[in-house]
Amino acid sequence: MKIRLLKYRITACSEQQKREYVHDGFDVSYPRQSLFFSKLRSRISRMNRGIILFILLAFLIQPVSISGQTLEAYLQQAAENNPGLKAKYIDFEIALQKIPQMSSLPDPSLSFGYFVSPVETRVGPQKARLELNQMFPWLGTLAAQKDAASLSAEAQYQTFIDAKNELYYQVTTAYYPLYEAREMVRLQEENLDILTSFKQLATTAFSNAKGSMVDVIRADIMIDNTNTDIAVLKEKLKPLQTAFNRLLNRPDSSSITIAEDIAIDLENIAFNKDTVLFHNPQLKAFDLKLKESQAQEKAAFRNGLPRIGIGLSYVFVDKRPDVTLKENGKDALMPMISMTLPLFRKKYTAAVKEAQLKQMNFKLQKQNMENSLVSAFESTVFQVVQARRFYELNLTQIAKTRQAIDLLATAYSNSGKDFDEVLRMQLQLLKYEMARATAVKDYYTAVAKYNYLSGFAKS
Repeated sequence: MKIRLLKYRITACSEQQKREYVHDGFDVSYPRQSLFFSKLRSRISRMNRGIILFILLAFLIQPVSISGQTLEAYLQQAAENNPGLKAKYIDFEIALQKIPQMSSLPDPSLSFGYFVSPVETRVGPQKARLELNQMFPWLGTLAAQKDAASLSAEAQYQTFIDAKNELYYQVTTAYYPLYEAREMVRLQEENLDILTSFKQLATTAFSNAKGSMVDVIRADIMIDNTNTDIAVLKEKLKPLQTAFNRLLNRPDSSSITIAEDIAIDLENIAFNKDTVLFHNPQLKAFDLKLKESQAQEKAAFRNGLPRIGIGLSYVFVDKRPDVTLKENGKDALMPMISMTLPLFRKKYTAAVKEAQLKQMNFKLQKQNMENSLVSAFESTVFQVVQARRFYELNLTQIAKTRQAIDLLATAYSNSGKDFDEVLRMQLQLLKYEMARATAVKDYYTAVAKYNYLSGFAKS
Protein backbone atom coordinates (compact mmCIF):
# COMPACT_ATOMS: atom_id res chain seq x y z
CA MET A 1 0.00 0.00 0.00
CA LYS A 2 1.29 3.40 -0.96
CA ILE A 3 1.70 5.63 2.05
CA ARG A 4 2.08 9.37 1.83
CA LEU A 5 3.57 11.18 4.82
CA LEU A 6 3.01 14.88 4.60
CA LYS A 7 4.92 16.08 7.66
CA TYR A 8 5.69 15.32 11.27
CA ARG A 9 6.72 17.31 14.27
CA ILE A 10 8.01 16.52 17.75
CA THR A 11 6.90 18.61 20.73
CA ALA A 12 8.30 18.40 24.24
CA CYS A 13 6.14 18.74 27.39
CA SER A 14 7.24 18.99 31.00
CA GLU A 15 5.47 15.87 32.28
CA GLN A 16 4.55 13.84 29.25
CA GLN A 17 6.07 14.21 25.82
CA LYS A 18 4.12 13.48 22.72
CA ARG A 19 4.88 12.83 19.11
CA GLU A 20 2.30 14.36 16.82
CA TYR A 21 1.75 13.24 13.33
CA VAL A 22 -0.17 15.10 10.68
CA HIS A 23 -1.52 13.13 7.73
CA ASP A 24 -3.96 14.72 5.32
CA GLY A 25 -5.18 17.09 8.00
CA PHE A 26 -5.78 14.46 10.72
CA ASP A 27 -3.68 14.67 13.89
CA VAL A 28 -2.85 11.46 15.73
CA SER A 29 -0.96 11.76 19.02
CA TYR A 30 0.39 9.15 21.38
CA PRO A 31 2.77 9.19 24.37
CA ARG A 32 6.52 9.05 23.97
CA GLN A 33 8.56 7.04 26.46
CA SER A 34 11.44 9.12 27.86
CA LEU A 35 13.76 6.08 28.27
CA PHE A 36 13.30 5.01 24.66
CA PHE A 37 13.98 8.47 23.29
CA SER A 38 16.99 9.03 25.56
CA LYS A 39 18.55 5.90 24.06
CA LEU A 40 17.48 7.01 20.60
CA ARG A 41 19.15 10.40 21.03
CA SER A 42 22.39 8.75 22.15
CA ARG A 43 22.38 6.59 19.03
CA ILE A 44 21.42 9.43 16.68
CA SER A 45 24.75 11.12 17.28
CA ARG A 46 26.46 8.12 15.67
CA MET A 47 24.19 7.81 12.66
CA ASN A 48 24.14 9.63 9.38
CA ARG A 49 21.09 11.51 8.15
CA GLY A 50 19.93 8.79 5.80
CA ILE A 51 19.67 6.24 8.60
CA ILE A 52 17.88 8.77 10.83
CA LEU A 53 15.28 9.37 8.13
CA PHE A 54 14.77 5.64 7.66
CA ILE A 55 14.18 5.11 11.39
CA LEU A 56 11.73 8.00 11.63
CA LEU A 57 9.75 6.83 8.61
CA ALA A 58 9.65 3.28 9.92
CA PHE A 59 8.39 4.59 13.25
CA LEU A 60 5.80 6.88 11.68
CA ILE A 61 4.47 4.59 8.96
CA GLN A 62 1.95 2.69 11.06
CA PRO A 63 -0.44 5.45 12.19
CA VAL A 64 -0.88 7.02 8.77
CA SER A 65 -1.64 3.88 6.79
CA ILE A 66 -5.22 3.57 8.01
CA SER A 67 -6.69 6.87 6.89
CA GLY A 68 -5.67 6.33 3.28
CA GLN A 69 -8.11 3.39 2.99
CA THR A 70 -11.32 5.37 3.44
CA LEU A 71 -13.43 7.42 1.08
CA GLU A 72 -13.20 10.33 3.53
CA ALA A 73 -9.42 10.38 3.09
CA TYR A 74 -9.80 10.48 -0.68
CA LEU A 75 -12.27 13.36 -0.37
CA GLN A 76 -9.82 15.34 1.71
CA GLN A 77 -6.98 14.54 -0.68
CA ALA A 78 -9.09 15.80 -3.57
CA ALA A 79 -9.88 19.01 -1.67
CA GLU A 80 -6.17 19.58 -1.07
CA ASN A 81 -4.90 18.72 -4.56
CA ASN A 82 -7.63 19.40 -7.13
CA PRO A 83 -6.49 22.34 -9.30
CA GLY A 84 -10.02 23.43 -10.18
CA LEU A 85 -10.93 23.80 -6.53
CA LYS A 86 -7.71 25.69 -5.84
CA ALA A 87 -8.59 28.07 -8.67
CA LYS A 88 -12.01 28.70 -7.11
CA TYR A 89 -10.39 29.58 -3.81
CA ILE A 90 -8.01 31.96 -5.57
CA ASP A 91 -11.08 33.62 -7.13
CA PHE A 92 -12.33 34.20 -3.59
CA GLU A 93 -8.98 35.70 -2.55
CA ILE A 94 -9.07 37.95 -5.63
CA ALA A 95 -12.51 39.17 -4.61
CA LEU A 96 -11.17 39.98 -1.13
CA GLN A 97 -8.57 42.28 -2.67
CA LYS A 98 -11.37 44.40 -4.12
CA ILE A 99 -12.53 45.50 -0.67
CA PRO A 100 -9.66 47.90 0.15
CA GLN A 101 -9.73 49.18 -3.43
CA MET A 102 -13.39 50.16 -3.22
CA SER A 103 -13.28 51.59 0.32
CA SER A 104 -10.28 53.89 -0.06
CA LEU A 105 -10.29 57.61 -0.73
CA PRO A 106 -8.99 58.82 -4.08
CA ASP A 107 -5.34 59.80 -4.08
CA PRO A 108 -4.63 63.42 -3.14
CA SER A 109 -3.23 65.67 -5.85
CA LEU A 110 -0.04 67.67 -5.45
CA SER A 111 0.89 70.34 -7.97
CA PHE A 112 3.78 72.76 -8.33
CA GLY A 113 3.91 75.88 -10.49
CA TYR A 114 6.75 78.23 -11.24
CA PHE A 115 6.11 81.79 -12.40
CA VAL A 116 8.22 82.42 -15.50
CA SER A 117 7.35 86.10 -15.13
CA PRO A 118 7.07 86.75 -11.38
CA VAL A 119 3.81 88.32 -10.28
CA GLU A 120 4.57 91.50 -8.35
CA THR A 121 2.74 92.06 -5.10
CA ARG A 122 3.05 94.62 -2.34
CA VAL A 123 5.24 92.31 -0.23
CA GLY A 124 7.34 91.01 -3.14
CA PRO A 125 7.22 89.00 -6.37
CA GLN A 126 5.59 85.55 -6.38
CA LYS A 127 8.12 82.98 -7.64
CA ALA A 128 6.35 79.59 -7.28
CA ARG A 129 3.22 77.91 -5.98
CA LEU A 130 2.69 74.49 -4.28
CA GLU A 131 -0.83 73.07 -3.96
CA LEU A 132 -2.19 69.96 -2.19
CA ASN A 133 -5.80 68.89 -2.70
CA GLN A 134 -7.90 65.94 -1.45
CA MET A 135 -11.32 65.05 -2.85
CA PHE A 136 -13.97 63.38 -0.67
CA PRO A 137 -16.94 61.44 -2.11
CA TRP A 138 -20.41 62.15 -0.84
CA LEU A 139 -21.16 60.72 2.60
CA GLY A 140 -21.92 56.99 2.45
CA THR A 141 -20.36 56.42 -0.99
CA LEU A 142 -17.28 54.57 0.24
CA ALA A 143 -19.33 52.57 2.75
CA ALA A 144 -21.71 51.45 -0.02
CA GLN A 145 -18.80 50.50 -2.30
CA LYS A 146 -17.14 48.55 0.54
CA ASP A 147 -20.40 46.71 1.29
CA ALA A 148 -20.74 45.77 -2.38
CA ALA A 149 -17.17 44.46 -2.54
CA SER A 150 -17.55 42.53 0.73
CA LEU A 151 -20.80 40.94 -0.42
CA SER A 152 -19.18 40.04 -3.74
CA ALA A 153 -16.37 38.27 -1.85
CA GLU A 154 -18.91 36.40 0.29
CA ALA A 155 -20.77 35.31 -2.84
CA GLN A 156 -17.49 34.12 -4.33
CA TYR A 157 -16.81 32.12 -1.17
CA GLN A 158 -20.19 30.41 -1.50
CA THR A 159 -19.21 29.58 -5.09
CA PHE A 160 -16.04 28.00 -3.72
CA ILE A 161 -18.08 26.00 -1.19
CA ASP A 162 -20.36 24.78 -3.97
CA ALA A 163 -17.32 23.80 -6.05
CA LYS A 164 -15.93 21.84 -3.10
CA ASN A 165 -19.25 20.07 -2.58
CA GLU A 166 -19.44 19.31 -6.29
CA LEU A 167 -15.91 17.92 -6.21
CA TYR A 168 -16.85 15.67 -3.27
CA TYR A 169 -19.87 14.51 -5.24
CA GLN A 170 -17.71 13.77 -8.29
CA VAL A 171 -15.19 11.82 -6.21
CA THR A 172 -18.00 9.82 -4.60
CA THR A 173 -19.66 9.09 -7.93
CA ALA A 174 -16.27 7.95 -9.26
CA TYR A 175 -15.56 5.80 -6.17
CA TYR A 176 -18.68 3.63 -6.16
CA PRO A 177 -18.51 2.61 -9.86
CA LEU A 178 -15.03 1.35 -9.00
CA TYR A 179 -16.56 -0.64 -6.16
CA GLU A 180 -19.24 -1.97 -8.50
CA ALA A 181 -16.74 -3.01 -11.19
CA ARG A 182 -14.37 -4.67 -8.73
CA GLU A 183 -17.27 -6.43 -7.01
CA MET A 184 -18.45 -7.74 -10.36
CA VAL A 185 -14.97 -9.03 -11.12
CA ARG A 186 -14.93 -10.80 -7.77
CA LEU A 187 -18.40 -12.27 -8.36
CA GLN A 188 -17.46 -13.44 -11.84
CA GLU A 189 -14.30 -15.08 -10.51
CA GLU A 190 -16.34 -16.84 -7.82
CA ASN A 191 -18.83 -17.85 -10.51
CA LEU A 192 -15.95 -19.22 -12.57
CA ASP A 193 -14.87 -21.42 -9.68
CA ILE A 194 -18.43 -22.67 -9.22
CA LEU A 195 -18.84 -23.39 -12.92
CA THR A 196 -15.56 -25.30 -12.87
CA SER A 197 -16.86 -27.42 -10.02
CA PHE A 198 -20.12 -27.94 -11.94
CA LYS A 199 -18.10 -29.08 -14.95
CA GLN A 200 -16.28 -31.59 -12.77
CA LEU A 201 -19.65 -32.72 -11.42
CA ALA A 202 -20.98 -33.15 -14.99
CA THR A 203 -17.82 -35.00 -16.02
CA THR A 204 -18.18 -37.36 -13.07
CA ALA A 205 -21.85 -37.96 -13.87
CA PHE A 206 -20.98 -38.66 -17.50
CA SER A 207 -18.26 -41.12 -16.51
CA ASN A 208 -20.79 -42.89 -14.24
CA ALA A 209 -23.33 -43.01 -17.10
CA LYS A 210 -25.71 -40.72 -15.19
CA GLY A 211 -25.23 -37.62 -17.30
CA SER A 212 -24.63 -36.47 -20.84
CA MET A 213 -21.58 -35.03 -22.54
CA VAL A 214 -23.80 -32.12 -23.50
CA ASP A 215 -23.79 -31.07 -19.83
CA VAL A 216 -20.00 -30.83 -19.88
CA ILE A 217 -20.12 -28.75 -23.07
CA ARG A 218 -22.72 -26.45 -21.57
CA ALA A 219 -20.48 -25.85 -18.57
CA ASP A 220 -17.55 -25.18 -20.91
CA ILE A 221 -19.59 -22.59 -22.84
CA MET A 222 -20.49 -20.72 -19.63
CA ILE A 223 -16.89 -20.87 -18.44
CA ASP A 224 -15.72 -19.27 -21.69
CA ASN A 225 -18.36 -16.56 -21.38
CA THR A 226 -17.32 -15.89 -17.79
CA ASN A 227 -13.65 -15.59 -18.71
CA THR A 228 -14.56 -13.04 -21.39
CA ASP A 229 -16.74 -11.09 -18.93
CA ILE A 230 -13.88 -10.97 -16.42
CA ALA A 231 -11.46 -9.67 -19.04
CA VAL A 232 -13.93 -6.98 -20.16
CA LEU A 233 -14.61 -5.88 -16.58
CA LYS A 234 -10.91 -5.57 -15.86
CA GLU A 235 -10.52 -3.37 -18.92
CA LYS A 236 -13.45 -1.31 -17.69
CA LEU A 237 -11.58 -0.60 -14.46
CA LYS A 238 -8.79 1.30 -16.22
CA PRO A 239 -10.77 4.40 -17.32
CA LEU A 240 -12.59 4.41 -13.98
CA GLN A 241 -9.28 4.45 -12.11
CA THR A 242 -7.94 7.20 -14.36
CA ALA A 243 -11.00 9.38 -13.80
CA PHE A 244 -10.80 8.88 -10.03
CA ASN A 245 -7.08 9.64 -9.82
CA ARG A 246 -7.45 12.72 -11.99
CA LEU A 247 -10.00 14.14 -9.56
CA LEU A 248 -7.33 13.75 -6.87
CA ASN A 249 -4.73 15.25 -9.22
CA ARG A 250 -2.37 12.31 -8.97
CA PRO A 251 -0.83 9.83 -11.46
CA ASP A 252 -3.26 7.61 -13.37
CA SER A 253 -1.57 4.46 -12.11
CA SER A 254 -1.91 5.34 -8.41
CA SER A 255 -3.40 2.50 -6.39
CA ILE A 256 -6.94 2.88 -5.09
CA THR A 257 -8.21 1.09 -2.02
CA ILE A 258 -11.88 0.13 -2.26
CA ALA A 259 -13.89 -1.46 0.52
CA GLU A 260 -14.54 -5.12 -0.24
CA ASP A 261 -18.12 -5.31 0.98
CA ILE A 262 -20.42 -2.31 1.34
CA ALA A 263 -23.92 -2.67 2.68
CA ILE A 264 -26.90 -0.34 2.65
CA ASP A 265 -28.48 0.95 5.81
CA LEU A 266 -32.07 -0.22 5.46
CA GLU A 267 -33.40 2.43 7.86
CA ASN A 268 -35.23 5.26 6.18
CA ILE A 269 -33.25 8.47 5.64
CA ALA A 270 -34.98 11.73 6.52
CA PHE A 271 -34.99 13.87 3.39
CA ASN A 272 -35.97 17.50 3.80
CA LYS A 273 -36.72 19.77 0.87
CA ASP A 274 -36.41 22.88 3.06
CA THR A 275 -32.86 21.86 3.96
CA VAL A 276 -31.94 21.95 0.27
CA LEU A 277 -33.51 25.38 -0.23
CA PHE A 278 -31.94 26.80 2.92
CA HIS A 279 -28.39 25.41 2.85
CA ASN A 280 -27.55 25.20 -0.84
CA PRO A 281 -24.50 27.43 -1.49
CA GLN A 282 -25.70 28.49 -4.94
CA LEU A 283 -28.89 29.96 -3.46
CA LYS A 284 -26.86 31.68 -0.76
CA ALA A 285 -24.63 33.13 -3.47
CA PHE A 286 -27.66 34.57 -5.27
CA ASP A 287 -28.88 36.18 -2.02
CA LEU A 288 -25.47 37.77 -1.52
CA LYS A 289 -25.32 38.94 -5.15
CA LEU A 290 -28.75 40.53 -4.71
CA LYS A 291 -27.52 42.44 -1.66
CA GLU A 292 -24.36 43.35 -3.56
CA SER A 293 -26.38 44.88 -6.40
CA GLN A 294 -28.46 46.82 -3.84
CA ALA A 295 -25.25 48.23 -2.38
CA GLN A 296 -24.06 49.04 -5.90
CA GLU A 297 -27.28 50.96 -6.49
CA LYS A 298 -26.62 53.07 -3.40
CA ALA A 299 -23.04 53.68 -4.45
CA ALA A 300 -24.11 54.61 -8.00
CA PHE A 301 -26.64 57.13 -6.67
CA ARG A 302 -24.09 58.71 -4.32
CA ASN A 303 -21.48 58.87 -7.08
CA GLY A 304 -23.90 61.21 -8.85
CA LEU A 305 -23.74 63.70 -5.97
CA PRO A 306 -21.10 66.44 -5.69
CA ARG A 307 -17.68 65.60 -4.32
CA ILE A 308 -16.01 67.99 -1.93
CA GLY A 309 -12.33 68.88 -2.13
CA ILE A 310 -10.16 70.39 0.58
CA GLY A 311 -6.77 71.81 -0.27
CA LEU A 312 -3.94 74.06 0.69
CA SER A 313 -1.92 76.43 -1.51
CA TYR A 314 1.52 77.74 -0.55
CA VAL A 315 3.04 80.64 -2.51
CA PHE A 316 6.77 81.42 -2.42
CA VAL A 317 7.42 85.20 -2.36
CA ASP A 318 10.79 86.99 -2.78
CA LYS A 319 11.68 90.20 -0.91
CA ARG A 320 11.49 93.62 -2.52
CA PRO A 321 14.92 95.26 -2.37
CA ASP A 322 13.63 98.79 -2.89
CA VAL A 323 11.36 99.10 0.17
CA THR A 324 11.37 98.26 3.84
CA LEU A 325 8.18 96.46 4.92
CA LYS A 326 7.27 94.43 7.97
CA GLU A 327 6.01 91.54 5.83
CA ASN A 328 8.48 91.98 3.01
CA GLY A 329 9.01 88.62 1.23
CA LYS A 330 6.54 86.76 3.44
CA ASP A 331 5.23 83.55 1.80
CA ALA A 332 1.48 83.22 1.36
CA LEU A 333 -0.66 80.32 2.66
CA MET A 334 -4.15 79.85 1.29
CA PRO A 335 -6.69 77.15 2.34
CA MET A 336 -8.98 76.06 -0.50
CA ILE A 337 -12.27 74.22 -0.90
CA SER A 338 -13.67 72.84 -4.16
CA MET A 339 -16.71 70.92 -5.35
CA THR A 340 -17.45 68.87 -8.44
CA LEU A 341 -20.55 69.64 -10.49
CA PRO A 342 -22.08 66.34 -11.77
CA LEU A 343 -24.02 67.96 -14.61
CA PHE A 344 -23.82 65.10 -17.10
CA ARG A 345 -26.34 62.75 -15.49
CA LYS A 346 -26.66 59.99 -18.10
CA LYS A 347 -23.77 57.91 -16.79
CA TYR A 348 -25.02 58.11 -13.20
CA THR A 349 -28.59 57.27 -14.19
CA ALA A 350 -27.34 54.34 -16.27
CA ALA A 351 -25.25 53.02 -13.34
CA VAL A 352 -28.31 53.08 -11.05
CA LYS A 353 -30.44 51.37 -13.71
CA GLU A 354 -27.74 48.74 -14.22
CA ALA A 355 -27.76 47.88 -10.51
CA GLN A 356 -31.56 47.62 -10.51
CA LEU A 357 -31.54 45.30 -13.52
CA LYS A 358 -28.95 43.12 -11.79
CA GLN A 359 -31.31 42.76 -8.84
CA MET A 360 -34.10 41.58 -11.13
CA ASN A 361 -31.68 39.22 -12.86
CA PHE A 362 -30.49 37.62 -9.62
CA LYS A 363 -34.05 37.19 -8.34
CA LEU A 364 -35.04 35.37 -11.52
CA GLN A 365 -31.90 33.23 -11.49
CA LYS A 366 -32.52 32.28 -7.88
CA GLN A 367 -36.11 31.32 -8.64
CA ASN A 368 -34.96 29.19 -11.57
CA MET A 369 -32.29 27.56 -9.38
CA GLU A 370 -34.89 26.76 -6.71
CA ASN A 371 -37.09 25.08 -9.32
CA SER A 372 -34.14 23.02 -10.56
CA LEU A 373 -33.13 22.04 -7.03
CA VAL A 374 -36.65 20.92 -6.12
CA SER A 375 -36.82 18.78 -9.28
CA ALA A 376 -33.40 17.30 -8.59
CA PHE A 377 -34.39 16.69 -4.96
CA GLU A 378 -37.51 14.70 -5.89
CA SER A 379 -35.57 12.69 -8.46
CA THR A 380 -32.79 11.96 -5.98
CA VAL A 381 -35.19 10.81 -3.27
CA PHE A 382 -36.80 8.43 -5.76
CA GLN A 383 -33.39 7.05 -6.74
CA VAL A 384 -32.48 6.44 -3.09
CA VAL A 385 -35.76 4.64 -2.36
CA GLN A 386 -35.55 2.62 -5.57
CA ALA A 387 -31.96 1.51 -4.92
CA ARG A 388 -32.78 0.50 -1.36
CA ARG A 389 -35.78 -1.57 -2.48
CA PHE A 390 -33.78 -3.30 -5.21
CA TYR A 391 -31.07 -4.01 -2.66
CA GLU A 392 -33.58 -5.62 -0.28
CA LEU A 393 -35.14 -7.61 -3.12
CA ASN A 394 -31.78 -8.90 -4.33
CA LEU A 395 -30.74 -9.96 -0.83
CA THR A 396 -33.91 -12.06 -0.58
CA GLN A 397 -33.56 -13.47 -4.08
CA ILE A 398 -29.90 -14.37 -3.52
CA ALA A 399 -30.76 -16.39 -0.41
CA LYS A 400 -33.60 -18.24 -2.16
CA THR A 401 -31.60 -18.90 -5.31
CA ARG A 402 -28.71 -20.38 -3.33
CA GLN A 403 -31.11 -22.77 -1.64
CA ALA A 404 -32.53 -23.77 -5.02
CA ILE A 405 -29.03 -24.35 -6.44
CA ASP A 406 -28.06 -26.56 -3.51
CA LEU A 407 -31.20 -28.67 -4.01
CA LEU A 408 -30.73 -28.91 -7.78
CA ALA A 409 -27.04 -29.82 -7.49
CA THR A 410 -27.85 -32.56 -4.99
CA ALA A 411 -30.62 -33.91 -7.23
CA TYR A 412 -28.34 -33.87 -10.27
CA SER A 413 -25.57 -35.74 -8.52
CA ASN A 414 -28.12 -38.48 -7.74
CA SER A 415 -30.09 -38.62 -10.98
CA GLY A 416 -27.94 -36.88 -13.59
CA LYS A 417 -30.94 -34.85 -14.80
CA ASP A 418 -31.76 -31.13 -15.11
CA PHE A 419 -28.15 -29.96 -15.33
CA ASP A 420 -29.23 -27.09 -17.57
CA GLU A 421 -31.51 -25.93 -14.72
CA VAL A 422 -28.54 -25.92 -12.35
CA LEU A 423 -26.60 -23.71 -14.76
CA ARG A 424 -29.59 -21.45 -15.32
CA MET A 425 -30.08 -20.91 -11.60
CA GLN A 426 -26.35 -20.25 -11.16
CA LEU A 427 -26.55 -17.61 -13.87
CA GLN A 428 -29.61 -16.13 -12.16
CA LEU A 429 -27.72 -16.02 -8.87
CA LEU A 430 -24.90 -14.14 -10.52
CA LYS A 431 -27.36 -11.61 -11.92
CA TYR A 432 -28.88 -11.03 -8.48
CA GLU A 433 -25.46 -10.61 -6.87
CA MET A 434 -24.34 -8.18 -9.55
CA ALA A 435 -27.62 -6.29 -9.26
CA ARG A 436 -26.99 -6.00 -5.53
CA ALA A 437 -23.61 -4.36 -6.24
CA THR A 438 -25.28 -2.01 -8.71
CA ALA A 439 -27.93 -1.12 -6.13
CA VAL A 440 -25.19 -0.25 -3.63
CA LYS A 441 -23.56 2.01 -6.20
CA ASP A 442 -26.85 3.66 -7.14
CA TYR A 443 -27.83 4.15 -3.51
CA TYR A 444 -24.66 5.87 -2.34
CA THR A 445 -24.45 7.90 -5.54
CA ALA A 446 -27.97 9.19 -4.93
CA VAL A 447 -27.19 9.93 -1.27
CA ALA A 448 -24.11 11.86 -2.40
CA LYS A 449 -26.32 13.82 -4.82
CA TYR A 450 -28.68 14.71 -1.97
CA ASN A 451 -25.75 15.84 0.17
CA TYR A 452 -24.51 18.00 -2.68
CA LEU A 453 -27.94 19.57 -3.21
CA SER A 454 -28.21 20.21 0.53
CA GLY A 455 -24.81 21.86 0.70
CA PHE A 456 -23.29 19.13 2.85
CA ALA A 457 -19.82 17.89 1.85
CA LYS A 458 -20.33 14.26 2.84
CA SER A 459 -19.77 10.91 1.22
